[in-house]
Amino acid sequence: MESFLNASEEFERFLLDSKPTFKTFHPHYEKAFWEMLSSGGKRFRPKLLFAVVCAYDELMLPSSLHVALAIEVLHTYSLIHDDLPCMDDADTRRGVPTLHKTYDEVSAVLVGDALNTHAFYLLSNAALSDSVKIELIRELSLSGGGAGMVLGQALDCHFEESVLSIEQLEILHINKTAKLIAASLKMGGIIVGLEKPTLQKLEKLGLRAGLMFQINDDIIDATLSSKEAGKDTRNDGAKNSYVNLLGLEEAKKYRDMVKDEIEEMLEGFDCGFRENMLILLKRYFK
Repeated sequence: MESFLNASEEFERFLLDSKPTFKTFHPHYEKAFWEMLSSGGKRFRPKLLFAVVCAYDELMLPSSLHVALAIEVLHTYSLIHDDLPCMDDADTRRGVPTLHKTYDEVSAVLVGDALNTHAFYLLSNAALSDSVKIELIRELSLSGGGAGMVLGQALDCHFEESVLSIEQLEILHINKTAKLIAASLKMGGIIVGLEKPTLQKLEKLGLRAGLMFQINDDIIDATLSSKEAGKDTRNDGAKNSYVNLLGLEEAKKYRDMVKDEIEEMLEGFDCGFRENMLILLKRYFK
């Protein structure tokens, strides 16, 4: 457990040390490229990966840092694009102005594009075998690409003025949010060489954790100020959110039901991993 608790600090040091430099005369591109990453964030996805690695083979933690950063870089690109005027038109993210507010929309689009591809460059540099890196690239591209996160965002934007059923809403958010969270657990399992049945269990657990994360995010949007949340809130008025569909109290009940499911699923895992996950659940879903 101690290695897991220390992993976050090690990750933040690695993130700062990994900032790339560019030979450019652009006035702000180099600063903007790493700005949203260094501004902080929940780091929920890297911590999920560390929860697996530290439980099953903590000696692999140094080798997992490139992979954890790749996931966070891809996630950050999605936030930058999600905040653009053509999508959510948000002013604040991670407690600081969004990139299109600090600089301009073109810079934000291009930084997002660059971070998307930089994630796979990071994976290529991980101190892991080529066969493992190919598996990791496959998982990240599937969960973060056209059959995952991007599909979810397309559904979210297209049906913004429509009312979806609870089943459709779950499909939307499994793609937009949950698949990348599930991939974070599964990629941790790939790093430490877990067998296919355990990888499948991790993926299933991650999809439920991702759903709970999204429900909780909808509740945050409805109940916290922008200052408290570190990002624009009260921004989901026209969106298909769990709060809009179920009401605030029912959304809280639904989140708690999914949380109970997750805790029950954790009973089937190694006690070290279960303890790490319970720490994360307590920290992020008070």
